Amino acid sequence: MNHVNTKVFLVDNHPVVLLALRSRLAHQRSVSVVGEAGDATEALRKLKRVSPDVIVIEPDLPGLDGGEFARRLRQKIPRAKIIAYSAHADQEYVVRMAHCGAHGYVTKDKPTAKIVETILHVHRGGLEFPPNMVDAILAPGSKPPSNGANEVVLTQREREVLILLAEGLANREVARTLSISVRTTETHREHLTHKLGIFTVAGLVKYAIQHELTSLGPPPVKIGANVSK
Repeated sequence: MNHVNTKVFLVDNHPVVLLALRSRLAHQRSVSVVGEAGDATEALRKLKRVSPDVIVIEPDLPGLDGGEFARRLRQKIPRAKIIAYSAHADQEYVVRMAHCGAHGYVTKDKPTAKIVETILHVHRGGLEFPPNMVDAILAPGSKPPSNGANEVVLTQREREVLILLAEGLANREVARTLSISVRTTETHREHLTHKLGIFTVAGLVKYAIQHELTSLGPPPVKIGANVSK
C-alpha cells in the first residue's frame, strides 16, 4: 500500500522536545521530518529551502510572539498547515493561536501519539483543537477571560493604529500613514490584540466604533486616556 508522505518541520526552543518529537516521528512511515529550528528567526531562514506540509511550533518562543509567528508562516508558506504544540492549556493561548492561523493545538502533557495523530489529521484537511475550547474559538470577537480589570489603557500610538486598521488599512498602509516601519506597526497590532483580547479585524472595527475611535458608526461610549471595555 502506498503511504502519503507528510513532510513536517519542527520549531521549539527546547532541544529535549525536538529530540522527542523527531524520535517519535521517525517511526512513522507516512511522516518525514524535513527540518527543525530552535527559534522563529532560524525557522524562517530554513523554511526558504524546504516546503513542509505541516509546521509544528512552540507558541511561547523567545523574541517573537507565537501568534505573530503563525501569521508570518501563513503569509510566507500559505499551503503549510500549522500546529501549536504547547505546555499551556489556557483558553487565551488556544484561542489566540486559532485566530492567528493555527490548524491545531496540542498540549505537551498529551502522549506523543496525540501530536502524530494531529499532524496526520491536519494534513488531510482537518482541524484539531481541545473540544472544550471550540465555542470560544468560534465566538465572534471572542476574548479570553480577563484578570478582573475593568479598563484597558491604550497608548496614543496604539489608538492611531487601531483607528487606521478599523478604517480598512493594511499593516503596510498604516506604516506609511504614520511614518513608521511595518514591523513597528505589527508590534502595535500585537499589543492591541493582546490588551483587548480581540483577534479579528472585524472585532477591532466593532471595538473602535463602540468606543468612538472612528466615524464608521454611532459612538455609544466616550473615552479619554483609558479605554473602557
